[in-house]
Amino acid sequence: MAIEDDDKPKKKLSHEIGQDLSLLSVEELNERIALLTAEIDRLQAAMTMKRATRDAADRIFKTTR
Repeated sequence: MAIEDDDKPKKKLSHEIGQDLSLLSVEELNERIALLTAEIDRLQAAMTMKRATRDAADRIFKTTR
């Protein structure tokens, strides 16, 4: 009995920096851009939180740089 396409686990979308893009469709490229844009947003949010934490600690301990 063959497995139906809908029953197959969907491949998790991922992107490897520097990978060959020639075999990807325009739709797949758009998906990659959306994935990477979301990751950039996540990284920027983490950086903002870390800076806020560091700034708060600096204020508490009155550390000068």
